[in-house]
Amino acid sequence: MRVIAGVARGRALKAVPGTNTRPTTDKVKEAIFSMIGPYFDGGTVLDLFAGTGGLGIEAWSRGADKIILVDKEKTSIDIIRLNVKTAGAESAVEIYRNDAERALKALSKRDLKFTLVFLDPPYRMTEMDKLMNELAETDMLDPDALVVVEHDASFRYPEEMTSFHQIKFAKYGDTAVTIYRYESIADSTDRSEVDDNN
Repeated sequence: MRVIAGVARGRALKAVPGTNTRPTTDKVKEAIFSMIGPYFDGGTVLDLFAGTGGLGIEAWSRGADKIILVDKEKTSIDIIRLNVKTAGAESAVEIYRNDAERALKALSKRDLKFTLVFLDPPYRMTEMDKLMNELAETDMLDPDALVVVEHDASFRYPEEMTSFHQIKFAKYGDTAVTIYRYESIADSTDRSEVDDNN
């Protein structure tokens, strides 16, 4: 596992020991960033199930300004700290040990706006739509923010939600990636033509 592109390209990242954490493979990571980037002009990124921190570190390496990494497991937090240091991203990264819902409640008090959110939970968890709605309801997303959900390929999230429009869906073996664009109620003019032309 490594940083694929950007300022930290080629730096090796450590995996979390054991089988409880399933890191995003380099192949899937590269596919994700080819769909959402591949590079960024600043922005703030949230990874609520950070695991190794690999997705957030990759986003920083490709140009994101600020990264917030959250995981509830101490072992994961230890690996995240190590990987952030390896990548040289310490000044851009905040790391928190918390579960996703509590983390969102805490972050919502800070007037943060995210341009990109990664939701890569254990595959048994299939309620990322609820967390997405919470992000929207607490006004934590920039206009046109992207949300990347990684999940089991046998499961499908809805194409449309109150504030989100699905723009990509792809399978990689037993892994699937669903990408949504945030559309606030006030800004919900028809974007389908824009997405179709991309």
